[in-house]
Amino acid sequence: MRNNHWTQDQLKLAFHLYCQLPFGRLHKGNPEVIELAKLIGRTPSAVAMKLVNFASLDPSIVGTGRSGLGNASALDREVWAQFNADWEGLALECERLRTGLGAPAIVQVPEDDDAISDFTGETKRVFTERRVKQSFFRRAVLSGYQGRCCMSGVSVSQLLVASHIVPWSQDKANRLNPRNGLCLSAIHDRAFDQGLIGLTDDYRLIVSAVIKKKGDSFLNATLVAAEGKMIELPERFLPDIEFIQKHRTNVMQAHE
Repeated sequence: MRNNHWTQDQLKLAFHLYCQLPFGRLHKGNPEVIELAKLIGRTPSAVAMKLVNFASLDPSIVGTGRSGLGNASALDREVWAQFNADWEGLALECERLRTGLGAPAIVQVPEDDDAISDFTGETKRVFTERRVKQSFFRRAVLSGYQGRCCMSGVSVSQLLVASHIVPWSQDKANRLNPRNGLCLSAIHDRAFDQGLIGLTDDYRLIVSAVIKKKGDSFLNATLVAAEGKMIELPERFLPDIEFIQKHRTNVMQAHE
């Protein structure tokens, strides 16, 4: 490619990758950066620079003094706004763009997968798209928290969940919004999902009376002892306070 102007599709793919990489891995030596560069006909250096340009638009990054390159274009800003307005649609579009350029599907669905062995046509497509969405959300959330549970510090990936603050079923527009996510261990995810724990507006842990009344030694050590402590905040995509408030009102109070 000799044209230095980025196309909108190239920028979408770059932002799609930006969402899924920890800030410290936005560099030209990252294999995923190299792979995307080959796919869209750019150099790894150019892709890495574009990723850092996107970081300059991220309030969570700028708020910590890491301003990126600071020369994001109008089209960069447009793509940022498009994703924030339609996370689900753009995640699916980027998967189609990638595979259209010859990249392997992010989510491989084997034909002998027992879960879909009897699925055909539209049903199989919907099943596959759901896996694509879940993969994007998980990577975006876990990378923001650098692969650690924000409440316990657990860093074993098999024990981590990209947990929705406002449940998947209650807010379609924000199902894939990383600001609607927390990186939690499996037990913290379950407790949060059931309204047994929550967060204050300043990101401190709340433990429900249900847990406290149990007198369970494990829960006392794991949850009750941590009440009032601030969670480890992500390096980007800070949880939206509005989502946290909705969780307290609609999930926690409903289970008290």
